[in-house]
Amino acid sequence: MPLINVKVIEGVFTGEQKREMVTRLTDAMVAIEGENMRPVTWVVVEEVRSGDWGIGGSPLTTADVQALAAGGAEPAPPPANGHESLVTAR
Repeated sequence: MPLINVKVIEGVFTGEQKREMVTRLTDAMVAIEGENMRPVTWVVVEEVRSGDWGIGGSPLTTADVQALAAGGAEPAPPPANGHESLVTAR
């Protein structure tokens, strides 16, 4: 029984997008393991509070991820003090 655990930052994905994740990840596992595994393939999408997710020692917020997804920002080098944003405007 495969368990796929997906963690995302809250407020980034809509309910429809999260349902699509569940469907497509299940389909991916079934493509590997066979159709008989579909009924026992679990996918859990967990939302992590904005700012509770850290990369390179710095918190990542919902706004940071939305800016990255919109193409209006790019990952910044790790901040010296660990308190700056992880994205910078282009």
